[in-house]
Amino acid sequence: MRILVVNPNTTSPMTEVACAAARQVVSPGTEIVPLTSNFGPASIEGYFDEAVCVPGMLKAIQQAEDYDAVVIACFDDTGLDAARCLTDKPVIGIGEAAYRVASMLSNKFSVVTTLSRSVPALEHNLLRYGLERQCARVRATDIPVLELENESARAYDKIASEIEAALRDDRAEAIVLGCAGMVELADKLTKHYQIPVLDGVTCAVSMCESLIRLGVKTSRKGGYAPPHTEKISVLG
Repeated sequence: MRILVVNPNTTSPMTEVACAAARQVVSPGTEIVPLTSNFGPASIEGYFDEAVCVPGMLKAIQQAEDYDAVVIACFDDTGLDAARCLTDKPVIGIGEAAYRVASMLSNKFSVVTTLSRSVPALEHNLLRYGLERQCARVRATDIPVLELENESARAYDKIASEIEAALRDDRAEAIVLGCAGMVELADKLTKHYQIPVLDGVTCAVSMCESLIRLGVKTSRKGGYAPPHTEKISVLG
């Protein structure tokens, strides 16, 4: 199996962090292929960044060869529907993957993300996926995405503080980490709080493996029908 892990922003170290986490959970013989967009913002923090990054992400997928599934490694599930039109291979967004797993492991979960400006987009996705009732709250740490690796930003402490508030005030039974850049913290937080603390990257690649084994593909009927050739050509 070959699974593309596509980072819609242009920051390649974030791609490598996500792929490193993915490689820890996939089966022997599954190859994780990193892809970083060559065009778009350095980080995705809100609606504008989402819109700007989609063409570069789609072009990266279009130019890839010999893969069995795609993971979109942005928690906003940026361009997810468009990517599903581009290929009949399974395409999984890390946001939806984490939400689905959390919904199967708990009665109620909360999301801990980066900036407050990202909260409405995540809430809209939860509504779209039909999981708005099961999600108690989307919480923001107000840590910029590119500061997650900066020790002075105290990312772990701020995320832990929001988890504690979610357990106390939201009565959450599981936590979803709302950014691909948080992937390295999931295991440590799970062990500390003794509840599922889920990152979308590992959830998504695990789902991809299952779908590949099942031999299923994205439907080409209706909304995910492939675009006309002349429309694809605009990607270059």
